[in-house]
Amino acid sequence: MEDVRRAHIAIIGWACTTLCLVSYAAAFSHGASLSACTDMMPRHLRAQLHSSSNDYVTVHTNMSFYFPGDKVSVTVRSTQDFMGFLLQARKVSNDEIAGTFVFIPPGSKLLTCFEDGDAVTHSDKSLKRNLSFVWKAPDQPIGDIKFFISVVQSYFVYWAKIESAIVAQRGQN
Repeated sequence: MEDVRRAHIAIIGWACTTLCLVSYAAAFSHGASLSACTDMMPRHLRAQLHSSSNDYVTVHTNMSFYFPGDKVSVTVRSTQDFMGFLLQARKVSNDEIAGTFVFIPPGSKLLTCFEDGDAVTHSDKSLKRNLSFVWKAPDQPIGDIKFFISVVQSYFVYWAKIESAIVAQRGQN
């Protein structure tokens, strides 16, 4: 009788744990939350941060400098599949989010951290590897920028703030 009771308790405990994990996973399967805007960290339970230096995710731009109002192509390449991401452009001078994204690939959506479309996140948890975006610089000078991406490989493994090379601002309006 005692063994049957223990088995029931174990099954109930397993069911509760599974439901909790599924509900938390579902909460982020459609993109990063606004709480990730500042530090670009996923809010998963027990997620394990890996070093921002990695050998498989890179962020490239089609130019090393831009003028105010320019559009910059941004490509994220990975040698391994990942499920989620958060991409932003930030000013080198003060780490503020800058500009807006005007083209995003399927499986992603615009996010409003401080201004409409100033960040991009995943819209589903399909596996991703190579993604292309277009970012538009503000019409006013903002200085040099870098692109940052946080990548979620699985619910428990992620890399935060992988950065591109500096894209230097040239000229005035």
